[in-house]
Formats: sequence, structure tokens, C-alpha cells
Amino acid sequence: MFPIRDHNPSGRTPFVVYLLMAANILIFLSYVGIMSNDRLISQLYFDYAIIPARITDGFALETLVTSMFLHGGWMHLAGNMLFLWIFGDNLEDEMGHLPFLLFYLLAGIGAGLIHVVTAPDSVVPTIGASGAIAGVMGGYLLLFPKARVDVLLILIIYFRVFTMPAFVMLGIWLGMQFMGSLASNPDEGGVAYWAHTGGFFVGLILCVPLWLRRGGSAYWSRTHGHPPHPEHKYKLSQSRIPRIPRK
Repeated sequence: MFPIRDHNPSGRTPFVVYLLMAANILIFLSYVGIMSNDRLISQLYFDYAIIPARITDGFALETLVTSMFLHGGWMHLAGNMLFLWIFGDNLEDEMGHLPFLLFYLLAGIGAGLIHVVTAPDSVVPTIGASGAIAGVMGGYLLLFPKARVDVLLILIIYFRVFTMPAFVMLGIWLGMQFMGSLASNPDEGGVAYWAHTGGFFVGLILCVPLWLRRGGSAYWSRTHGHPPHPEHKYKLSQSRIPRIPRK
């Protein structure tokens, strides 16, 4: 299940979202050529990825930031940038450019620290912008719970786009992350589910002061749970793939 767009494009140019996307893509391109070299890529991850055991011992604290700009492959990068593109622009519009940048970094740092707390002795490197972007999603849920999101559902050979409220889509995503957190062992590597789950709640909590300044529940009443500018009307056209009738 992949979100492909929301129905509320930003009211102004999301310069910070563009900057973050460009930084992530350019940094990935700078080292993608050495990913097949185990020695070089291991050294890169040792220097710039989160290694919980090092953080626990008080070393390499800067990796809480640098790890946010590393990715393990093209799909890892593409998925994160898609989520940032969909959910980041409205949040930047509401917060302002520099506050949104600070929010993004704090959400990523918070997600990294939660990952460290759940696996303090792990020596498995952790990379990716997922924790920070989970924070963006948590803030989006608080401010725009009823924003409409188009979601592509793929079930083996079944493909269909559904439109659903943000709180449904993000609630399903959060539930999947939480279940993954309970089922996985962070010491063994794989997906950093606790960073995703923790980052989501860090972002939500960081947005509470802004939500209160906007009036709390009164803000939801004024905007009906949507970003405070006109909704774009998308038309879903039929696929050009011809149907093959059965005999």
C-alpha cells in the first residue's frame, strides 16, 4: 500500500522539502558506486551511520544527523523521498521554512535516540531518513487528519487507487510499524521499526504547540481537518490496458 499524493498541494513553494530531497539524492549518488565494495561501504557506515553501541558509549553523536542522509539502495531512497514529497509540503507551509527544517532534524534525532534505547548494545549500522519522515507524518496526522490521500493498493496482480482520509492511511501505516516493532529484534538489523514508530510520535508531540497556537480542536473545526487552502480535484481515469473478455 503506497500513498501517491494528497489532495492539498502546498499553498507556497516548499523550498526546504526540495532542499532535503536534493541533499538525500546527491549524497546517495556520491557513494552509490562503492556499494558493491564491502570494505569501503562498511567504512562509510561506520563513520556516518548510527551504531547504537557507539552512541551508548558517548561517541559519534553526530551520526544521529548524518545517518538521516544515507540510504541502502534505490528503493530505500525512492520510498523515503515519496513520503517526504507527499506529507512534507503542507507541514512546511504551516510551520514556515526554517521551523520546518528544525522540526525535521529534531524528529530524526529523536527517532535515532529511540532506536538506540531499544538496542543499546547493537553494532548494526542504521541509516535512512525514515525516522525524520515518520515525524513529518506524525505532525501531518495531528494538523490535517482528514486530508484526502490517494493510495495505490497492490495485491499480487490486483492494482487499484483508493482515496482515504489521512488518519486512516497513517493509522494503518503506524499499526504496521508497531506490529513490526514487536515482532523484530533490533539487534539483528533489518527495518528499524522502533525508529519509525518513535519518530512518528516525536513528530506528533513536536507539533502540539503549533496545533495549540492555531486553536487546538477549533483549528480542526475551521479547516475541517484539511490543510487551510483549497483542495485540488484529481480525476482518476481508466487504465489504457485493454480488457480481455472471457469466452
